[in-house]
Amino acid sequence: MTTPRQPNRRDALLALGAGTAALALPAAAQSYPDRAVRLVVPFGAGTTTDIISRVVGEGLGRELGQSIVVDNRAGAGGTVGSAQVARGAADGYQLLMGTVGTHAINATLFKSLSYDPIKDFAPIALVGYTPTLLVVAGDGPIKTLADLKAKAAQGQGVTFASAGNGTSGHLAGELLKARLGGQMLHVPYKEGGMAMNDVMTSRADFMFYHPAAVLPHMQAGKLRALGASGAQRSAAARDVPTIAEQTSSDFDLVAWFMLYAPAATPAPVVARLRQATAAALAKAETAGKLAAQGVEQRPLGPDAMDAFARTEVAKWAALVRQSGAQVD
Repeated sequence: MTTPRQPNRRDALLALGAGTAALALPAAAQSYPDRAVRLVVPFGAGTTTDIISRVVGEGLGRELGQSIVVDNRAGAGGTVGSAQVARGAADGYQLLMGTVGTHAINATLFKSLSYDPIKDFAPIALVGYTPTLLVVAGDGPIKTLADLKAKAAQGQGVTFASAGNGTSGHLAGELLKARLGGQMLHVPYKEGGMAMNDVMTSRADFMFYHPAAVLPHMQAGKLRALGASGAQRSAAARDVPTIAEQTSSDFDLVAWFMLYAPAATPAPVVARLRQATAAALAKAETAGKLAAQGVEQRPLGPDAMDAFARTEVAKWAALVRQSGAQVD
């Protein structure tokens, strides 16, 4: 049997240092944040993701007692900003507003993605989701989903617009084509506003887009909604029936927004961010502003968020493959 060596002064100092290091993380978390936090938005200013990020940032800043600086880093379908956060310092001072595009669709859409949507991020909060609305020109001949199906069955078919190849609007159109049959040609645009303008003027027959963007044009009579893309009707347009209920199918696609930190962010900091974000989202002012954008809340715990993200990656992967969309 070996007799334990008696500790000397050097051993005592090393032990003290180890203990201090062990205490440093919780202490740092307790003082977090002590400066402004940057919220990276992987899309341009004025987009739905940008608007939602600013609403969440305002509420989160109040809870944390620090400014939340929104940093738009658009490019390559949201991959530029997402990769920046994935590779950035994991200290809680740089967050990402991820979307169904950046963290579900892109996993299959890009042959070589510069980040892993699951492994490279720690989910903070599911901010909410929004069914998109299938819209056509307000004064056009297509008045119902049945009208759209009938036109698609004709020789010339119909065209549907989107904000680009592989976007949720594109893939929703592909799923509708599979459900209704007939000929439907996808026409990708550089951004959603241009696509929506061409739908309003009947240059394209229809598109799927966020309620916040189309509702003002619906109210003005320039657009008509034929259906909502989720399993339940949109809270922003409850008079619009779902596509699922009109086709007796499982049609259920929603856009969603999730706040992320880099995966290696210390657990106490992640916990602080989760608590503060949950408190911000529960406030009537924040919830009201999100609802005005058509965002419906569905709070999830950490394990549920992880399971949700993995399920979404698999679901959208099937649609990407079905559409044939691919980005190098």
